[in-house]
Amino acid sequence: MPRHEPQRTCIVTRTVRPPHEMIRFVLDPEGRVVADLNEKLPGRGVWVTANRETVALAVRRRAFSKGLKAEAKASPTLPEEIDVALYRDLRQGFSLAKKAGAVVTGFAKVEAEIGGGGIAALVHAAEAAEDSRRKLQAALRRRFGDGAGRIPVIDDVAGDDLDLALGRSHVIHAALVAGAGSGGLLTRWRRLRIYRATDAFEAASPGDGRTDDIEPAGTRAE
Repeated sequence: MPRHEPQRTCIVTRTVRPPHEMIRFVLDPEGRVVADLNEKLPGRGVWVTANRETVALAVRRRAFSKGLKAEAKASPTLPEEIDVALYRDLRQGFSLAKKAGAVVTGFAKVEAEIGGGGIAALVHAAEAAEDSRRKLQAALRRRFGDGAGRIPVIDDVAGDDLDLALGRSHVIHAALVAGAGSGGLLTRWRRLRIYRATDAFEAASPGDGRTDDIEPAGTRAE
C-alpha cells in the first residue's frame, strides 16, 4: 500500500496540504522566527503555504505569534531571506548533481544528449542568448515531438552561479541526465519556482516537467 503523507494546515490561509507544499517555522532561542526548510529543527512548529506571498502575509498579520502561542519576532525581510535560502539550495543541487555525473555542459554536448534521448532537463544560464535557447528547444522538438514540452527548462540560475556550482568557466547551457542524481535537483528547482509563484502547485508536483510558462530571461552571449 502507498505510504500516507501527513497533512499540515497553513496558519494564514487555513488550507490543508502535504508537508512538501509547506514551509515549517520555529522560534530560535531569542524568539525569532526561523524557516525550518529541512524540517529538522527542534521545538514547536507551525506551517505556512510555501509561497512568498503567503509568508509575507504571515509576517504582516503576526500569524506566527498566534500560531506558536508566543511572542514571535518575524523579520520584515523573512520572505526575501527564504528566497535566498532556496536559491542557494538550488545551486547546491547543481553541485551534487555534477558529482553524481548527472550534468553535461556545453552547447554541442547538450545537443548530443538531447539527440540520445537521455535528457531529464535542459539548463540555461539566466542570461543565455535567446537564439541559442531557440536552437536547443528546436532540438528537443525534433527528438521528442509533442513530448518536448514535458522536458523541464531550468533558467533560474545566473551564469556565474552555475560556473561556481559546476566548477566550470562560462557555463551557458547544460543538460541534466536522466537517472540517479537528477531527481534531487529537480525537486529543489520546483520548490523555488513554487515559492516564487512561477508555477502553481498543481503544475509543479514531483514528476511533472511542465515548462510552457518559462520565458527566456536575458541575453547572455555564447
